[in-house]
Amino acid sequence: MSDLDEHDSLHRLLGGYLLGGLDEADTDKLDAHLHDCAECRAELDRLAPVPEMLQHLPDARHMGGDLPPLTVAPTARPSPQNIESLLGRMRAEKTRETRVSRTRWLVAASVAVIAAGAIGYGVIINNNTGGDGTTQTPPVAAQSVVANFRAEAGSAMGGQATLVKKAWGAQVSLNMTGMSGKAPFYCIVKRADGKQEQAAVWGETPEHTAKVDGSSSFPAADVKSIVITDADGKVLGSATVT
Repeated sequence: MSDLDEHDSLHRLLGGYLLGGLDEADTDKLDAHLHDCAECRAELDRLAPVPEMLQHLPDARHMGGDLPPLTVAPTARPSPQNIESLLGRMRAEKTRETRVSRTRWLVAASVAVIAAGAIGYGVIINNNTGGDGTTQTPPVAAQSVVANFRAEAGSAMGGQATLVKKAWGAQVSLNMTGMSGKAPFYCIVKRADGKQEQAAVWGETPEHTAKVDGSSSFPAADVKSIVITDADGKVLGSATVT
């Protein structure tokens, strides 16, 4: 007999197993089979309430039939402890399978959420594409202010100062022409309350031009003017920040 045939044969004995209709040899054989067969344990769990339900059925004669009352021989049944042990094992397996399934579902759900987030991000990026297919830069709040230098009397200095907002204060980028006087030269940033701070220092250049990046701890919004002086403190030019 093949394993499949033996399984089917033993599976058909489950009803008799619960109702005590098997002999000792078949009961022992099914006991051993149930320890290794999850399918039959699941069927045993499904059929477990049947014996008690049958005990509560009315006498067949009272239902208009001629059959004798149904009797169950509990002494011939496998012990309740044995059945409960088998059912307990099966339920533990179900709990473990449920836990594994739930874990797999959570992993799959997490992957789906991550994928959805990535797709959503892609949509946001794509929404910045113009009708001609070129990528458009989304509008952002102004982060920089450009101020033009005005030369002081006797100076030919010109150019611009760009004030860039930073978390730590402000970056000051200078682009100047017509620099003359005694080096080094200084960039001073001033606030409305009169406080001032040196933002940059540099030397003389043959072309009398300079491109310099400096910095200030003052918040960019607090800076009201930028002043350029020579080594003697003479003001060469200034720019008002508006």
